[in-house]
Amino acid sequence: MFTQESFAVFDIAGLDERMAAIREEVQPIFKTIDERIKKDLEKELDEPLFIHIAQHRRRSVYPPENTWSAISSKKRGYKMEPHFQLGIWPDYVFMYLSIIDQPPKKEQIAQQLLQHSLLLTQLPEDTVMNTDHTKANYEFIAQANVKQALERLKKVKKGEFQVGRIIAKDSHLWQDPEQALEYMLATYRFLVPVYQLLQF
Repeated sequence: MFTQESFAVFDIAGLDERMAAIREEVQPIFKTIDERIKKDLEKELDEPLFIHIAQHRRRSVYPPENTWSAISSKKRGYKMEPHFQLGIWPDYVFMYLSIIDQPPKKEQIAQQLLQHSLLLTQLPEDTVMNTDHTKANYEFIAQANVKQALERLKKVKKGEFQVGRIIAKDSHLWQDPEQALEYMLATYRFLVPVYQLLQF
């Protein structure tokens, strides 16, 4: 499970040094947790899923400000469709259903979400959304303008939408790894109906 050492990797300067720490400290945690999530989601969805762990190979100068893994129905990649993400920023871990990097059916996906936006607003109160995967910001969905975010996803070429929950660095959940894991699994389970809505 994630520890304070997991968050501390982002204090390390230098691309090579931070990537070495991410590979040693964070990626094994992704692998362990993702195996549990994958097993749980495959049971829920009745379809095979594949784990992808970000390698940040395109970076040549600046160290990554966050890192993540993805679970998707595609073996060769994940960004071309809605997918599940588990990731970490310096201040929190996130569990998202993600629509990022302009997937081919982005407008259809946005329209489907707009038509069923009640499904999003009825998610648990601590559900959050993010509209730019490169920025460490989020809004609680209860206070957010979901319709505006989905309209942006539909109309703006670089529009993105992520929905799920976060666990803050200082959350009490980290004191009990099993409780933290159950919170993560529960998050992905309640995102399943939204994911299923977006399968065309």
